[in-house]
Amino acid sequence: MSISLNTKYLKDFIAPHELEAAKAQAELAAKTLHDRSGLGNDFLGWVNLPTDYDKEEFERIKVAAKKIQSNSDILIVIGIGGSYLGARAAIELLKSPFYNNLKKDTPDIYYVGNNINPTYLNEVLSICEGKDISVNVISKSGTTTEPALAFRVFRELVEKKYGKEGAKDRIFCTTDKARGTLKQLADTEGYETFVIADDVGGRYSVLTAVGLLPIAVAGCDIDAIMAGAKQAQDELAKDFDNNDCYKYAAIRNILYSKNKSIELLVSYDPSFTMMAEWFKQLFGESEGKDGKGIFPASVTFSTDLHSMGQFIQDGSRVMFETVVDIKKPKQDFFLESDAENLDGLNFLTNQNMSVVNRKAFEGTVLAHTEGGVPNIVLELEDTTEKSFGYMVYFFEKACAISGYMLGVNPFNQPGVESYKKNMFALLGKPGYEDQKAALEAKLK
Repeated sequence: MSISLNTKYLKDFIAPHELEAAKAQAELAAKTLHDRSGLGNDFLGWVNLPTDYDKEEFERIKVAAKKIQSNSDILIVIGIGGSYLGARAAIELLKSPFYNNLKKDTPDIYYVGNNINPTYLNEVLSICEGKDISVNVISKSGTTTEPALAFRVFRELVEKKYGKEGAKDRIFCTTDKARGTLKQLADTEGYETFVIADDVGGRYSVLTAVGLLPIAVAGCDIDAIMAGAKQAQDELAKDFDNNDCYKYAAIRNILYSKNKSIELLVSYDPSFTMMAEWFKQLFGESEGKDGKGIFPASVTFSTDLHSMGQFIQDGSRVMFETVVDIKKPKQDFFLESDAENLDGLNFLTNQNMSVVNRKAFEGTVLAHTEGGVPNIVLELEDTTEKSFGYMVYFFEKACAISGYMLGVNPFNQPGVESYKKNMFALLGKPGYEDQKAALEAKLK
């Protein structure tokens, strides 16, 4: 097992009988999920994905990744939300937050189409000057504003640099299998395509071509990722008493019933920062509806102990922490003693830096729990590809179980469309004329 649940810091917040009482709810939620009888049951392709994924496409992903590695200095990944967060989280966790700056034999990777900021776009374009580039555009429809705008720009850049024929070797489209603007364009122009399955929502898609192509380009072992996910699929189908995933989902809901409405995902490794962003979309978009939901937030310690530590320790008692405790860091650093000891830090020396980080965790979890903040600890074995695949599946399944326990549809996102309609109207998109005047009047 790559993730295990440590509940020793919850004893002052959750009584054993409370977890036992939640057991029936969690098991019913799990049955609903596996029977495909609940809300959103047409978006459950991720449940059996580690077993049933398209093996032919998987091999094409590896071939395409090698092609990009061989002819490109830079891969531009165009997507927003679940179309890029999982890949970026994986690359930063498995490789490094400094991936682009480290010596390596794989392309640099930059992410665009996840905002509408002109400065950001111009700066990425300037980085691409004089470089060989490939593009992976990820969009179900091809019409989502942010990635569609970015693709228009980078498609023009690639065609200008390599010609229409050359562009066919450098543009890869991850999109709908049969329909949509991007699929039609790809077929017309001869771009290689990979499939966004109809039954896998964006935030659950990191283990599909959506995430796997950029991850493979970065040199990560996607076979090991899928093996880890398969292990999780098998192990996390057990009964409640032997299933830390179900227990985690149940504990979240027990704490929510006690007015703990904010979950802080905590890590002591900066390479986990984007993983936390992926987690926030997964849980926020899945649970935040019908006036319900635990608000997902994140911090990186010890960094954020110097900014958010005061609030966590002494502020409103509305939160709980879920600490991802990575047992084996990728590297360590031995701290030598200093003869003069001018900074008074010799008490930290003659040991590995990971030991100091461990004591920071232990001191913090004791302080925060004594201050009234419940702490769930998820012990992650290491940050290998196999553990990453396991962790992704663990969180996806926990999110689905937790959402069903909460009484919401964990697989839709009706609230996401509201801002889009207003933005389209204000920008003068055809078909939104009637709303434009009313919105402009409200802004005066």
